[in-house]
Amino acid sequence: MATDILMPQLGESVTEGTIAKWLKKPGDPVAKYEPICEVSTDKVNAEVPSTYEGTMAEIIAEEGETVEVGQLICRIEVAGEEGGTEVPAKEEASAPAREEAKAPEPKPAAQKEDSNKHRYSPAVMRLAQENNIDLTQLTGTGKGGRITRKDVLKAIEEGTGRAAAPAQPSQPAAPAPEKAAEPKAAADKPAAKPASGSGIVLENGDTEIPVSSVRRTIANRMVQSKHEAPHAWTMMEVDVTGLVELRNRIKHDFQKREGVKLTFMPFFIKAVVDALKEYPILNSVWADDKIILKKRINISMATATDDALYVPVIHDADEKSILGLAKAVQNLAEKTRNGKLELADMQGGTFTVNNTGSFGSIQSQPIINAPQAAILSFEAIVKRPVIYNNMIAVRDMMNICLSLDHRILDGLVAGRFLNRVKERLESYGPDTQI
Repeated sequence: MATDILMPQLGESVTEGTIAKWLKKPGDPVAKYEPICEVSTDKVNAEVPSTYEGTMAEIIAEEGETVEVGQLICRIEVAGEEGGTEVPAKEEASAPAREEAKAPEPKPAAQKEDSNKHRYSPAVMRLAQENNIDLTQLTGTGKGGRITRKDVLKAIEEGTGRAAAPAQPSQPAAPAPEKAAEPKAAADKPAAKPASGSGIVLENGDTEIPVSSVRRTIANRMVQSKHEAPHAWTMMEVDVTGLVELRNRIKHDFQKREGVKLTFMPFFIKAVVDALKEYPILNSVWADDKIILKKRINISMATATDDALYVPVIHDADEKSILGLAKAVQNLAEKTRNGKLELADMQGGTFTVNNTGSFGSIQSQPIINAPQAAILSFEAIVKRPVIYNNMIAVRDMMNICLSLDHRILDGLVAGRFLNRVKERLESYGPDTQI
């Protein structure tokens, strides 16, 4: 008997996962706790270990298919489940008889495999319907002849298996449908690349991009935050000329000595942490009928990839120096880019910072990372002529933008907090010791 393996819950709020890659195929031996597949969720990419020892019997969820927590993803033939792998000496003589009794079993198994030809996953059916593919015309390469997503994409690329083809015999001019089919096949050609994530080219040239679990979660949370939290925002201008001079003076020696790049982000986070100590109400969360002041200062750091936004957490940021923060920033950024974030890296944030200036933004209104009280964006540092010591001077200027939950915070405390961040950033100079 094969044992069902279900999609596990890889986090408190994780409700579904996408099969990124199968590490085992039908017939492969599986050891207990050995990874059988890689799953991508809205929070992390993780390997799913087997809780049984045996043989991979059947893969149900194909690569690229999104499966809800608790749904079937595969079956494993557990070792020793049917009489065990060890045969007692007194029963060895009867082993051939048992083997003969089992001989007829391949027929039902074959029938089961044949039935897989007409079992289609939701992702396969949707892709076929959108591209007018008749699945009965395709030859499956999956277990028992099952049609996989790759089979459908191959049919789209090659222009085969069209469901519309049989509907055209009544047309008087036979060549017409073929001519019409050529541009469609050409248009479908790029759909082989979208299989890896970019989208599906439609007949009119538009591209349909499936919503990934990560993007769906981002959308849901952003909508929830804007609907539930009454957003307000405020902005201040900061003169960071001294900070720019300090970083330019020490960044090369710092990297050579410490092995990490010295960006502006550690200085930004340090200023935020110092201000949060003075105004702890900003280090709080909304909990329906109460506000919870968080003891630990865990800074969530918005980090973007090409197709998604992640918010890993620097835990106990108030206990770290500029060096410690620089290492934490670089480590989390690399793990995000490489898809190696773990659940612990994403949990426990109490205040969020976002360096939107890294791509040139000079002013923004970020959306609060609920249930936190606020989020602070650091904008681009630009040289501008300003009044300095009653003279016009060219200085390095930056805007800092704070979005706040008006259920928790009022303008007075938010303004004082932001002004404290400004003062900390402007206190740096070329000779500051870090």
